Order: sequence, then structure tokens, then C-alpha cells
Amino acid sequence: MDHTETTIAIYDRLVGLSTEPPPGLRLWNGRYHGPDDPQSILELRHPGAIRALVLPPTDLAAGEAYIYDDIDIEGDIVHALTFAAGLDGVSPWSSPAVRISLSALRLPGDLRRRRHQRPVARGRIHTPGRDRQVVRHHYDTGNEFFATFLGDTLVYSCAYFLHPDEVLDVAQTRKLDMVARKLALSPGDRLLDVGCGWGSMVIHAARHYGVHATGITLSESQAELARARVAEAGLTDRVEILVRDYREMDGEFDAISSIGMVEHVGRERLGEYFRTLKRVLAPGGLVLNHGIVDRSHTSPRERRRGFVGRYVFPDGDLLPLPTTLEVAEDAGFEARDVEALRVNYALTLRRWVAALEANRDRAVQSAGDRTYRIWRLYMAGSAVAFELGAIGVYQTLLADPARRWTHGRSGLLATDDLPAKVSLPPRKAGSRRLSRSGG
Repeated sequence: MDHTETTIAIYDRLVGLSTEPPPGLRLWNGRYHGPDDPQSILELRHPGAIRALVLPPTDLAAGEAYIYDDIDIEGDIVHALTFAAGLDGVSPWSSPAVRISLSALRLPGDLRRRRHQRPVARGRIHTPGRDRQVVRHHYDTGNEFFATFLGDTLVYSCAYFLHPDEVLDVAQTRKLDMVARKLALSPGDRLLDVGCGWGSMVIHAARHYGVHATGITLSESQAELARARVAEAGLTDRVEILVRDYREMDGEFDAISSIGMVEHVGRERLGEYFRTLKRVLAPGGLVLNHGIVDRSHTSPRERRRGFVGRYVFPDGDLLPLPTTLEVAEDAGFEARDVEALRVNYALTLRRWVAALEANRDRAVQSAGDRTYRIWRLYMAGSAVAFELGAIGVYQTLLADPARRWTHGRSGLLATDDLPAKVSLPPRKAGSRRLSRSGG
């Protein structure tokens, strides 16, 4: 059997094993094989390309096959990765998987990926020095690069959609406003935003809620642009941006927001993280912790060895929600409100992928083709993980237990903030509406 037929046989076996619709296959010689009208096409650059994709059978090997151009993915990359996710239930030691591996070994081994090109973090994990190193690896990709897909708000966390067709910037602004309302911000309050990114939360809170805000980040490039945005908004008298580790913070704040930062903390440091927030929080204050959680029971070690752990989020640690809540309460907090935003993040990531692809030339010019490929793959894969429930994201409102209790969520959503069209599902026979006075 020649390389062409071996490759097609491997593809056909993978199609038979996956629970999801397949992409098409285009070989290095131009030959096409697969469905007549595919949503995506797997392009093989050379006769050993599918060997690079499946050997060893890890997401790291598959990711490197893509970012080093052994393969390419044309069309809807989320569709292609959903097909790949449909293979997750197949053990690499099962008879079908072993047959695929043996077939792949017959193909040339001249792979374009190289082990020495993998980024390596130095030092003891989750120490301040190493945290600075890995955070800058992620966020110092370049402000221009992030601008190609984040939109005008420059918010790098999930949006808050009321309708799946909403404009991303509208949904992102709503998310900032929702955080401010959950924290019950009012004029004169002192807000700390941990992991402030490009300053969107502190600018929004100062402009619309009259707070004095401090944002901290470990990324010099983020801080530089955040300060420029603060100055452009005319808020330099009320907003301060610091390059500082959360463990180095002092002072006292009436409210603390942490949006998409807890994923960098690590299991071993989670207690220290929440104790630090408690230490700098004024009596009766509130903390809004917004973070991605693991729902697949993937070990931290396994996650660090995977594609995202190697190339995107070194040392990133996604913990189960119960663990986060337990550690927060052990630090002296009480969870007052927990809201799941999983589907919102899947929508957000699909928008980001589409924007990145639409701005490919600009993204490649600013950060290079390999970075473009890393982020296209990472964000598309994350969209699939959220859609399939392997990971989730929650906003948790934490309070001093002695804080006065407020009932209900009626004050959270602005009355003028409604999607253009919202269709309510029909009432089921025999259902009843609750009266305004309650049950």
C-alpha cells in the first residue's frame, strides 16, 4: 500500500471512530477524499503529515502538527476540532487505535515540528518570578495582535449575551456593567481590579459608577496601553494602573473584581490568593471572582503537558468549582451569588476566531504565522470544550458574612439593556405564572 492509500485508510478509520461529522481530506498531491460538501477540510502538506497528527496520540502532537504546518485546516476550524473531540472516548490502547498507530508508522517520519521549539518556563511553579514570566509569555504577544480579534472593548474574557446574535462589543460592555452591579459600586468606592488587562473594567467603573479604581497586571505592554486608554478617557485622576503581583498589594478596597485571572493562580496558591483578597478588602466589601473551571477532571500535570499548557497558558490551572468555593469560604468569604456563563464563552470564542481569521494578514504581520496558528487553534479548541461541557466559567460573588443581605437579582440588569428581539418559549399546558408578590 502506498502513502496515499495508507493515509486515506487512516482517515477512514478515524471517521468511523468519531461521534461527530468529519472534515474533508485534501492530500499533498491535490487529491480530495471525504464528504461532498464539508464544513472544513484537513489539508496534508506532505506524505508523513497524518503521522505527525496522530503520533503520539496526544493533543500536543496534533497541535504541533498544525502550528508547524505539517497540516492545515481550511474552513470552519471549530467544526474540525469538534470532530477531533468525538475521538476523545477512544483509548489509545484499544485495538482500532493501535491499528491506526501501526499504519501511521509506515509513513515517512520527516515531520516539520521540532521538540526544541517548545517554549519552556523556568523556575519554581507559581512563584512571583515564574508567574511574571508565564503571564508575559501569554499577554505580551502584542497589543496589536489582541486588537485583531477582541473588538473595541479590548475585553479578554467571556461576554454576557442576552441573545446569540448580539454584537460582541455590546455583550462585552454588558459584562463589565454586570460586574459593577454585582459589586454594588457607587460613587467614591475604591475598586481593585486584579488582572486588569487593558483597563476596560476600571475605565468602565470609573466612568459610569464614579469609583476610584486601581488595576494591576504583570504585563508591561498591557499596562502601557491601559494607561493610554485611561488618559484618553480623561480618568487619570480616578484610575491607576500598576504592574504588580496580587501578593504584593496593600491598602483597603471597598470592592474587588478578578476577571479571568484566577486561572493563573494554581491549586497550591489558591488559599493565599483568597486570603490576600480578604486582607485588602474593607469590612463589608464584595469580591467578584470570574474564572474558568475544569469539568473533565483533567490533572494539573496533564494539563500543563498538553498543547494549551505548553504554548498558550503555561502553568494554567483550572480547578473544579466546588474546590474554588471551598477555598474561598475557608479564607473567610461567603458565596452570595454563583452564575454559570459557559455558553456565553463558547459564543465569545466563536466571535474571536471569526475576527482573527478575518484579520489574518494583520495578525500575522504583528505577531507571525506561528502565533496566528497557535491562537486560532487554541480559541477554536476552547470553544469546543465549552460547548461540550469539558470546561465551564462562573462568576462568584463573595462577601464578608456580616454584610447586610439583599434579596433577589432585580438590581443587576439595567432596565434599558435589552436585546432587540427576545422570543419567549410558549407556556406549557398547566403551567402558571408567579404573582409579583412571590410564590
